[in-house]
Amino acid sequence: MGMRPELLSELDQLVSEGRNPRTSDLDLLALPDLLARMNAEDAAVPAAVAAELPQIARAVEAIAAAFRAGGRLVYAGAGTSGRLGVLDASECPPTFGVPEGMVVGLIAGGDHALRHAMEGAEDDAAAAAADLRAIALSARDVLVGITVSGRTPYVLGALRHGRAVGAVTVALSCNPGSAVADLADIAISPVVGPEVLTGSTRLKSGTAQKLVLNMLTTASMIRIGKAYGNLMVDLRVTNDKLAARATRIVMQATGCTAAEAQEALAAAGGQVKPAILILLTGLAPDAASARLEAAGGVLRAALARA
Repeated sequence: MGMRPELLSELDQLVSEGRNPRTSDLDLLALPDLLARMNAEDAAVPAAVAAELPQIARAVEAIAAAFRAGGRLVYAGAGTSGRLGVLDASECPPTFGVPEGMVVGLIAGGDHALRHAMEGAEDDAAAAAADLRAIALSARDVLVGITVSGRTPYVLGALRHGRAVGAVTVALSCNPGSAVADLADIAISPVVGPEVLTGSTRLKSGTAQKLVLNMLTTASMIRIGKAYGNLMVDLRVTNDKLAARATRIVMQATGCTAAEAQEALAAAGGQVKPAILILLTGLAPDAASARLEAAGGVLRAALARA
């Protein structure tokens, strides 16, 4: 495969591709020292994310507004960045009880790229637009382009398409002044510095991206009423562990016994929110469901109507 001559100079300018002076002797270290060195580098990641909290907050507000209007959160990335987006999207339905298509993760190269390296796919900007057209991205949606370098063609193509259709665009990268940051409405750029292993951006950069993605979905879901205090009151019960967790959540929210929680959950069709409302208000199941619907699905607001 040929290489664009200018690519070498582009990489030289990226913080994420720099050589870390604190880890230049990795192959000479005893294992305990090697792990300690990696751990020390990882410890700097939360501070880099903290510096971006104002921009993360802007993105969360935009995502929550999109959800309230029936829109979606769409991630687009390549390689590790794409996999992290798909991972975050796939965990939203069981955690928050939302439909499968409310948070969408797209990765360059398609689902095959989740398990197999398809590094060439990241260079296809046109494929990103095609992928977004296939899911009918619209002005109601928020598009988050994820790329450590900030210059991945697939992500640039995605953001250009997002702007063209009027979606709110967010860039998540780990280099300052990146091309995606200039292109997006909101730029989140946690700069974690050179990696422990030069250029291996699945390390600190990947950790920073995961922390930001956790915030984007968790905080936006909380903003639309998917939590009561710090309890996951909209989780979907799909296995024995989650059934036990639902029981514990009802118990923690109401102070009831396990038997009472299970009885209320059974009456509420396995749904946590109406089960809690039944126990705290004495409402019949149908009345509890109607109260929740009138409150827009927000449990605290439904309880305030009691």
